[in-house]
Amino acid sequence: MNDMADDHRVPRPAPPQGAEAVADDAWAAWRAATPARIALGRSGDALPTAELLRFGCAHAGARDAVHASLDLDALQAQLHQQGWPVPLRVHSQAPDRATYLRRPDLGRRLEPGDARRLSEAAVAGGCDLCLVIGDGLSAVAVQRHAAPLLGALRPLLPQDLSVAPPVLASQARVALSDDIGECLNARLAVMLIGERPGLSAPDSLGLYLTFGPRMGNTDAQRNCISNVHGRGLPPAAAAARLSWLIGAALRRGLSGVALKDESETAVLDTSASPPGASAA
Repeated sequence: MNDMADDHRVPRPAPPQGAEAVADDAWAAWRAATPARIALGRSGDALPTAELLRFGCAHAGARDAVHASLDLDALQAQLHQQGWPVPLRVHSQAPDRATYLRRPDLGRRLEPGDARRLSEAAVAGGCDLCLVIGDGLSAVAVQRHAAPLLGALRPLLPQDLSVAPPVLASQARVALSDDIGECLNARLAVMLIGERPGLSAPDSLGLYLTFGPRMGNTDAQRNCISNVHGRGLPPAAAAARLSWLIGAALRRGLSGVALKDESETAVLDTSASPPGASAA
């Protein structure tokens, strides 16, 4: 009886020879134009094994980036080599990573003791610019790209611009720069922060510029330069764009939706004033 049952079984298809057989996809040529996951192909009615493994690897990289810690000592050493003053270190009100991820509001406020220290460190009359480097949702991005970007930015800043010592912020959200800038009495705050990791870029750095940093500012009052990483906007190009925005924000006394990024046009306009120059 077993032999008869075997005789009536549906025969299995022969396994593909060599590599896994993947059906052709008319969209395959588009893959070269984007890092997005398109035209992955199929093997039978499923994704090819190689693509499934790549997805799993990218997802693991994004998760690791969220939970990674920023090496503050290494970053401080890099900034020292570039000639920046000794950074100030602060912490948000989120005591640990788990709380930070569950309570975004705590990542937007300084720990009270650090707020007092910053206020005491502020110079009389304030400063033009404070630079804040926060771990955000990808310390990997900050570790890889913050120092190269600041190294490219430093020679682009006007010599008469008063800049506070850089601030290294742990468990930081974007709005923490408002609290920090207010404590330092800065006219302008720039936050360099790790962006939410994606499956194609777990190390993307974001730059947020706010004129008149004060608690209660909204995102509409900020300019953003995003997607700064090796496969996106290079740090040197981001630094050039940021230097233009710094100069324009200080000249015009505004930022956010009121300040349009015209840095690319300014490069072509030889009559444009350099960053930080006074308006005529």
